This record gives sequence, structure tokens and C-alpha cells, in this order.
Amino acid sequence: MNETDCIFCKIVRKEIPATIVHEDEISLSFLDINPVAEGHLLVIPKDHHENILSTPDELVKELFLKAKNLMPAVKEGSESEYVAISVVGTDVPHFHIHLIPRSYNDGLKGFWPSKKYESLDRMNELRDKIKSFISSL
Repeated sequence: MNETDCIFCKIVRKEIPATIVHEDEISLSFLDINPVAEGHLLVIPKDHHENILSTPDELVKELFLKAKNLMPAVKEGSESEYVAISVVGTDVPHFHIHLIPRSYNDGLKGFWPSKKYESLDRMNELRDKIKSFISSL
């Protein structure tokens, strides 16, 4: 998807409305229209980057720092007990960070259904396979 068709780019350009909470030179933060909980905020770069892997490292750093700085306001403003942070990247092909107000008894066990590994051997097998693809950090 390109910038012309991207819904988040249209929000950045003010072509479509959004409930904006914060804006600066590199980012825009607005309420999600399909929230997990009231106060669910999205933090996006103003420049179009499809996902976290295509986003420059310095920009990823700045966006996560912005998200960290917004978390106390989301917590207080939504009267939640804590704020979960997530990067999913499946709904809109424009890198974005979710800040989701949560309460310890909100009934959400997590964001996704969880599973169990069939065995410790399977866990070790996957660990070794993933490690074989790590070039350098």
C-alpha cells in the first residue's frame, strides 16, 4: 500500500477525521475507532512506513519513547490500572503502536488466545531454529 491509499496517511494529512490526542513533527496519536478499551490510543509516524521492519531505527526509538511518555496520560485519563503496549501490524499497513488501558479484572486474559507447547523438546527446537537466524544484535 502506498501513502495515497493509506488510511493513517489520510489522517495525518487531515483528509479524514480522527480524535487526535497529541501531534508533533514526527508523530500523531489518536483514539482507535475500534478500541479494545475506552482510551485505546494509536501512536503512528507521520511518514509512511508499512511495518516496524521498514521503519528507520531512530524513528522506532522516538515513537516508543513517545508512547512511553503518553502512557501515564492514557492511564490517568482513562482511569485504568495500567496501560498495555502492543505492535500488531495486521489491520493497517502503516507502523503503529497500540496503548491500551487495562484493569486487572477487565476480563481480558491477554490480547490473543494462548496455547501450550507440546513439550520442552519442541520449545528447545524452536529456540535453536530462531537463534540460527540471528545474525547480530
